Amino acid sequence: MSAPPTPDFRLPVGGTVCGLGIDFIECDRIARILNRQGERFLARVFTDIEREYCMAMSNPVPHLAARFAAKEAVSKCFTTGIGAELGWKSIEVRKGGRGEPVIHLDEKGGSLLRALGAGGVLVSLAHTAAFGQAVALIYRPA
Repeated sequence: MSAPPTPDFRLPVGGTVCGLGIDFIECDRIARILNRQGERFLARVFTDIEREYCMAMSNPVPHLAARFAAKEAVSKCFTTGIGAELGWKSIEVRKGGRGEPVIHLDEKGGSLLRALGAGGVLVSLAHTAAFGQAVALIYRPA
C-alpha cells in the first residue's frame, strides 16, 4: 500500500507573508465560560460546524480552546482583533481532506483577505488538557 500524497503547505516560491498571529489559552478559562454561559457562549463564538465537531468529543473543552485560539490568531494576522471588522464567526476552523485544520472566512474575512491581495490563511492547532494554542499565517502568492 503506497502512502497518500503529502499536501504542499509551503508558501509559494516568491510569496510574501502578510500577517502572522499566535494565541494561547487555558482550557480552564473556556470551561468556566462554558459552564457560566453555556449555549449562549457556543452560539456567539463558534459556527455550527465547529460546535458539531467539538461537542462530539468526549472532552470538548480542549478542542473549543484550540478553535478559540485560532480565531484570535487569525484576527491578529489581520491586525484587527475580533470586533466590527472581523467577528468570531467570520473565522471558521474546518477539517481538510487529511484531517488538517483549514480556515474558512466569511464575507468580512474574505474582504480583508482580498484587500491585502492575499491568497489564504494557514493555521496550526495544538491542545492538551490544560491549554489550546494556534498559529496562523496570511500569505500573498508571488
